Amino acid sequence: MAAPAGGGGDVSAARPILALEAVSKRFGGLSVIQELSFEVLPGERVALIGPNGAGKTTAFNLITGVYPVDAGRILLDGEDITRLPARKRIRAGLARTFQNIRLLQHLTVLENVMVAQYARHPSLAGMLQPVNLLRGNRWQREARAALGEAGLAQYAEEATGSLPYGIQKRIELVRALLARPRILLLDEPAAGLNPAETEALAAQLAAISGSGVTLLVVEHDMHFIGAFCRRVVVLNFGCKIAECDCDAVGDDPRVRAAYLGADTELAAAHA
Repeated sequence: MAAPAGGGGDVSAARPILALEAVSKRFGGLSVIQELSFEVLPGERVALIGPNGAGKTTAFNLITGVYPVDAGRILLDGEDITRLPARKRIRAGLARTFQNIRLLQHLTVLENVMVAQYARHPSLAGMLQPVNLLRGNRWQREARAALGEAGLAQYAEEATGSLPYGIQKRIELVRALLARPRILLLDEPAAGLNPAETEALAAQLAAISGSGVTLLVVEHDMHFIGAFCRRVVVLNFGCKIAECDCDAVGDDPRVRAAYLGADTELAAAHA
């Protein structure tokens, strides 16, 4: 894979750009996240991994404000955002993509990416910009430039729903970037992509990381993770069971047990 492993910037800063402190979440009688704590430093590329049902997407939903936190704190660049509404977290510098594409299929590609700019300018004038009711539309120029940088300029006027899945995934990424995030959460960005599309995505993400945006990635493709990220946080049943460099994750018996299964004695030994 073309993208180099490791961080895309200086990760020596003392203060994390994102920190979870003993975060917990329950749905009725089911505990889905249990006292989860980890940090992401500015410029890092960190993977959040685990088996299906481990709580990865729920963790993303707590970080971005889709779900309220039951206990613990979430800090963005040292500021407590635990009770901050989702729209204000976006303005504070937090953006995400989704496992299932959430583009507006009936709009053009250009219109889709322009919608994200409203997060930065929540006003009446801002509402009119995406639908092209104002002359001298600087948002449109900015959106076209972003599509061009991602190698997607030729699709600007196309109906989004008519485009291949891999192209739509990359468009969603451009839309998230137009919110001007400092940290970008990617929920299974390579899922459903063929090798060529994965290679193009990796190059796009490397460029994003190189521009100074911190990346937190949920992904099942361990080849992609190993080539792109330096550090992993591993969840199982809502608990953090490991946090280490990518090249060491397979050495942890708790991780092997979570992914491959283990007999009762081994599972108990590493509980």
